[in-house]
Amino acid sequence: MNPADPKNPELIDAMRQDAALQSLAMRLFNRACDYRYSYNFTWLGIPIIQFPQDIVAVQELIWSVQPDVIIETGVAHGGSLILSASILQLLGGDRFVIGIDVDIRRHNRERLEHHPLASRLRLIEGSSTSPELVAQVRELVGETRKTMVFLDSNHTHDHVLKELELYSPFVRKGSYLVVFDTVIEQMPVGSFPNRDWDIGNSPLTAVREFLARNRRFEIDKEIHSKLLLTVAPDGYLKCTGD
Repeated sequence: MNPADPKNPELIDAMRQDAALQSLAMRLFNRACDYRYSYNFTWLGIPIIQFPQDIVAVQELIWSVQPDVIIETGVAHGGSLILSASILQLLGGDRFVIGIDVDIRRHNRERLEHHPLASRLRLIEGSSTSPELVAQVRELVGETRKTMVFLDSNHTHDHVLKELELYSPFVRKGSYLVVFDTVIEQMPVGSFPNRDWDIGNSPLTAVREFLARNRRFEIDKEIHSKLLLTVAPDGYLKCTGD
């Protein structure tokens, strides 16, 4: 075991293979969702609709990869943007986060624009799959910046697959593309009665189709295995190809 990295890969793998533990974790996850558990947290004063385990995982990835730019689809209140921006602030330089949403509500935009980390944010309102918007993102990113991508907007199969196709080229070897809410595929049917997504039509089905024809990425199994509770099982995709 590396003293600088005390986690034990063998125990993480054993935990992944412990069917009883995995079943218990999924039951806990689903029960917690009944109480809107992920809505209970903030990051530096901004609501972040996320499980704490995934917040920690994102922090680890950003610190490890040290990207110049993070592209995030789905803004909501903006807590995820502030999480990313806070780590980039510690890393220094001219790093920034691009936040994309079809509807950035005025009160959320104002709160983000007045946050101490506002200089690290670039907010773009529009469809994440619009060619014009992607071109705008490409202009902001440039040709040489190391980029990480988080997808967390519309969770239907077709939309996520389109995002994967459009934003995966921004990610280079050693960096990550993270697809959130792949857990929908493991939740009870009808868990989202007012939404278009459900089992069979989810971010995870999109990930599977994407990986079947894109060999540049592979699932980082260790991440979701060690988290135990995560909204992104099989959603942490590492770029392993040029």
